Amino acid sequence: MGAQTNAAPIIIKKKRTSGGDGHHGGAWKVAYADFVTAMMAFFMLMWLLNATTEKQRKGLADYFSPTIPVNPVSGGGDGAFGGDNMFSEKTMVMDGSGATNKNPTEAKRARGSTGVDAEGGGRGATEDFSTLEATLLGRAGESMVSKKALKHIVTRVTDKGLVVELFDTDDEPLFEPGTDNPTQLMRALVLFVARSSDLVTNAIAVEGHVKSSPLVVAHNPAWELSTSRAQVIRQLLQDKGVRPSRLNRVTGHADRKLAVENPMAARNDRIEIIFLRDP
Repeated sequence: MGAQTNAAPIIIKKKRTSGGDGHHGGAWKVAYADFVTAMMAFFMLMWLLNATTEKQRKGLADYFSPTIPVNPVSGGGDGAFGGDNMFSEKTMVMDGSGATNKNPTEAKRARGSTGVDAEGGGRGATEDFSTLEATLLGRAGESMVSKKALKHIVTRVTDKGLVVELFDTDDEPLFEPGTDNPTQLMRALVLFVARSSDLVTNAIAVEGHVKSSPLVVAHNPAWELSTSRAQVIRQLLQDKGVRPSRLNRVTGHADRKLAVENPMAARNDRIEIIFLRDP
């Protein structure tokens, strides 16, 4: 009879593992979460389209649209010129309209401040004056002229259209006194208006105004002076890139339409560049 031993037998157990059987995996949960999120966004969109008016939807679209001028090349400066000079080429986005002059959308044609109706204005319809006005007043981002020059510009929307006034101040005239020779500041302002005019396609009128003379003379030179100044500005606009076909009329008003009560105030020496409403 053989010897007995107390050693227990050795048992080897092989365990098989698998990476996520059936619903025990985790990858499908991520995909499902993405799907549910997309479906929720879709139903929210459908609900908003059904529960809002056209005006509210336009407001939502404008909220997410860029509203400042964009220059792809920055000079790195922090002044009004952005480190560059006013003669640099700049590309500006439209203010919530989403189209260019060459390819205007129906929504852009239907903006009310140009005098067109809600159905769109056909060939005569143009962009909203608010974009042009904000640009001229330096409210749409960096301006192409200095803050000092912007003090010589005011705008207003009238039945005629958008009126842009370029006016003298007591310490800085825009023409050499008593002549139709524009100063460098006036030339810079006209260049600024000419480049900004590309934002719309409206016809343009130029009107000249001068202050009253303290002396009463038999031949009042104010008529010739106001007219010749308006003609000079018309030519400058044309030289700076405004198409001659857009320049509709040139008028001199002498001292008959005052901007301020004092007829001899420098503020009455001014040029009005009017972006006319389309008929």
